[in-house]
Amino acid sequence: MDINEIAQIFDNAAINTNPVKQISEAIKFSLDEAYAIQKAMIDLRLKRGERIIGLKMGFTSEAKMRQMGVRDMIWGRLTDEMMVENGGTVRMEKYIHARAEPEICFRVSQDIEGEVLLDDLDQYVDGMACAIEIIDSRFENFKFSLEDVVADNCSSTGVVVGDWITPSREIKNLKMTLSFDNELKAEGSSFDILGDPWRSLQAATRLAYQYGEKIKAGHIIMAGASTAAIFIEKGTTVSAEVGGIGKCSFNVI
Repeated sequence: MDINEIAQIFDNAAINTNPVKQISEAIKFSLDEAYAIQKAMIDLRLKRGERIIGLKMGFTSEAKMRQMGVRDMIWGRLTDEMMVENGGTVRMEKYIHARAEPEICFRVSQDIEGEVLLDDLDQYVDGMACAIEIIDSRFENFKFSLEDVVADNCSSTGVVVGDWITPSREIKNLKMTLSFDNELKAEGSSFDILGDPWRSLQAATRLAYQYGEKIKAGHIIMAGASTAAIFIEKGTTVSAEVGGIGKCSFNVI
């Protein structure tokens, strides 16, 4: 298996919005190899001038982990090119079959050199915000294995972040909604993110250290979704709200 060759396939698919068949149907590879492919794909983007701005967490619900037959979360890398301004606009043709999901985002205040205990996380975080992740699998029919989705940077494509507020530990059961043109499309609770989104942040420090990825001051960590991801629609305003934290939105043209 040529890791760089597979990474190039994913990169081309994203650039050309041209879906590809499941890689794992033709080539069997491990989870560690999937993360190596992910890194190689992101490295191609960094060579074009993009920069790492943080991480996104996936499979942050017990139900999703059971569904996928795994015992741990997955994670992907975020770059500055993925950032969409709050209230900004995206073009539908940029994506293959994009979906959106409401999230909570943390902002890191100092470099994290290794796994941080849950009770010690406060000293590493100076902000939290309502956020939306835009996911867009590069696979045909949104069909993939665990290894496929990890190699494909966990489908991460875009991030919208609302206004930052002072971090709070009391975010275990906040209402989270996703709406299109003010019509409710999905509703959940922050409890669906590992029972407490801070636990997702703690897992991010563990997994980043495990795979040698640096979490630096100023980076953002997307804690994971509280609802199913909903296909975005052209001509709509997609908005998310997290009770007690805030709102954010973007327009699709």
